[in-house]
Amino acid sequence: MPLVLPGQESANNEPWRRFERHHHVAPYAALVIRGACDEAGDRGRFRAAVGDVLVHDSFDGHGDTIGSSGATFINFVLVEPLPGSFGRVADVDAIIRAHERDPREGAAELDLQFRPAENGHGDWPDLLAADLATRRRLAIEAWADAHCLHRGSVSRGFRLAYGVSPKRFKLEQIASRAARTIRRGGQSLASIAADCGFADQAHMTRSLVALFGTTPGSLRRPG
Repeated sequence: MPLVLPGQESANNEPWRRFERHHHVAPYAALVIRGACDEAGDRGRFRAAVGDVLVHDSFDGHGDTIGSSGATFINFVLVEPLPGSFGRVADVDAIIRAHERDPREGAAELDLQFRPAENGHGDWPDLLAADLATRRRLAIEAWADAHCLHRGSVSRGFRLAYGVSPKRFKLEQIASRAARTIRRGGQSLASIAADCGFADQAHMTRSLVALFGTTPGSLRRPG
């Protein structure tokens, strides 16, 4: 699953277009300026329409389904993080005009207008995704029992909602966390591997190569 860069210009998408789960190397915010889409990502599932903003950290994973009337986005690479993973703006046209003058001006207007908002589905697949992202160890069978769910249906239902199995989702969470930590620097690779829950540094390296097509050394190098 290679890393990709968000586009900085407007992205037009035809109705019902599907983007399989993928990861972005840079943090970015996607502002919907026309149409709608559904997204299933590391921070939950969201339905976004005009004026909504989908926020992604570096190395976050997500998949998208465009709505019945298509969708147009402006993707802004984030220099500073926005609060939360989903939000709204009040004046889409003002951001579009600012972006047309200068993308940096558009990003500044987005930052000024952005307000976090609630939008998640809040059902059991989202609850499981949140637990997979935050809990160091999680047994799916025990989790299913605690939530009164059939053990055999949890993995299938989660895959339908998020496009990957719970085991794969969990691995992607710790790999993404490791990649962000490596990028920041200041810790040894062995320490990062241990802190993120890998068996050892070699296990972390294999996971980063398999998931993102990159090595810890490449992430450490500037640019």
